[in-house]
Amino acid sequence: MIADIPILSMIVFSPLLGLLAVALLPKSYAHYAKWIAFGATLIPLGLTLWLYAAYDAGTGGTKYAELATWVNASLNKEFLGDVASYTFKLQYQLGVDGLSLPLLLLTTVVASMAALASVHIKKRRKSFYLWFLVLEVGMLGVFLARDLILFFMFFELTLIPMFFLIGIWGFFGREKAASRFLIYNGLGSAIMLVAFLLLVVTAGFQVEQTGQQAVQLSYSGSYDVLLRNFADPNAYVNLVPDAVQGGTPFYMSESMRWTVFLLLLAAFGIKLPVFPFHTWMLKVHVEAPPSIVMVHSGVLLKMGAYGLLRFGIFLFPAQVESFSFVLALLGVINLLYGAILAFVQKDFKLVLAYSSISHMGIVLLGLASLNGIGLNGAVIQLVSHGLISALLFLVVGSLQERAGTTDLQELGGFARSMPFMSGILLAAGLASIGLPGLSGFVGELLALLGLYDTQPALTAVAVLGIILSAAYMLRSVLAITFGQVQERFTTFRDARLVEAVPMIVLLALIVLIGVYPAVLTSPLKHSFDFLLGQLSGGGDS
Repeated sequence: MIADIPILSMIVFSPLLGLLAVALLPKSYAHYAKWIAFGATLIPLGLTLWLYAAYDAGTGGTKYAELATWVNASLNKEFLGDVASYTFKLQYQLGVDGLSLPLLLLTTVVASMAALASVHIKKRRKSFYLWFLVLEVGMLGVFLARDLILFFMFFELTLIPMFFLIGIWGFFGREKAASRFLIYNGLGSAIMLVAFLLLVVTAGFQVEQTGQQAVQLSYSGSYDVLLRNFADPNAYVNLVPDAVQGGTPFYMSESMRWTVFLLLLAAFGIKLPVFPFHTWMLKVHVEAPPSIVMVHSGVLLKMGAYGLLRFGIFLFPAQVESFSFVLALLGVINLLYGAILAFVQKDFKLVLAYSSISHMGIVLLGLASLNGIGLNGAVIQLVSHGLISALLFLVVGSLQERAGTTDLQELGGFARSMPFMSGILLAAGLASIGLPGLSGFVGELLALLGLYDTQPALTAVAVLGIILSAAYMLRSVLAITFGQVQERFTTFRDARLVEAVPMIVLLALIVLIGVYPAVLTSPLKHSFDFLLGQLSGGGDS
């Protein structure tokens, strides 16, 4: 039944139903916008859960694909002979596989919990939730798009609402944070577009036989076409001009492959972020409203890792294999740099911001391993950190609303007045440092085990970052929950229902992944078979 309906399009565009309802809401009923938006986020969440339950990971590959050509522009014929058509195709192509499915579920869960927890939004509520739902459409589209141009469009769609959500509803330095976000991410998008266009005009070229003699030639940004052409030694992208009668303009030389790979690394490295492209993220984490930081840290940073894996590593396995040591070194730098600076911060928001940088280093280590264990660990770490960081920023937002500050020197003793919220904070902190039985342990363990096979020395150095993460996180969490009590904090009320529900849901998922990681490893079972088969050593499963 699920295969008979366009479920992927329904998932991507269902938030627009809520957007329409919020837009038509009379101004006198603006306080209902939150519940309408929350209800709208439950639609893609429910559809994704249905998709997750129905997904068969036994054979791997893309499932429930949707394809339609929405632009078919004729071009001048560059080939001699009987050519029926020579076109550029812009395709609406969606698909889901074991790599994108867990991240799709992460997106819908975090978006729903963030919409529910937006209790701090008091001004221009309708506008806030309109932009919030547009943001969700963009995020969902990124993880389901199977065409480069469509992916780019969805990726760009996330930038506009984030700029306004930070710049209008953020804190004191919101305008500067929004501008820095747009500048850095705009630069990354420009680099990405250059790389994508180079891919389209080379590996995106395909020849189709439309009749006994008629030939159809076309360019497209189809991910499947790109993957197939790069893997086919007889595809034009792999044939040197001297080997083709009359030459070929579609050959991608080794130097060009390295150029495109490094462009993709830079574009998605800014989004991840990879040191030293991280400064914009610190401003966003500090100045954006808490519910938006939940989405940013929980989902938007993961788009960078997903893009790097999907387009950088899958399309250029030879380049990334040669670059694996540098990629692992960047991961170690991220891990240690983030951990060391998190340890000396006095603002809990900055502690969590640098913690995110450090944990994205673990993702890079898993990607650099180029084996099944490490790659699975990287994806699990993405999902795990998304849930943990969303939970931590949810608690931080609740604390800041009550205390008016996130300065660690001013916070303390909340375990007495707010035992529930303090317990949630402690559990999230333990998950962040990788306590066994919680999701953080699984991702970190697999990423480091995978890297140990290829880079044991760097793995040993990376362990220092894990130790430091325990030090800075426990220092901060214990100071907030069991530190010196200030009299004005003793009257604070504990979590409200709209805060407690998302806290419980996020923590339950963290525990579920920690005790039953198969919920993620099952769809990932065959996700990396093709990549591992392209590597020189065949990869390890």
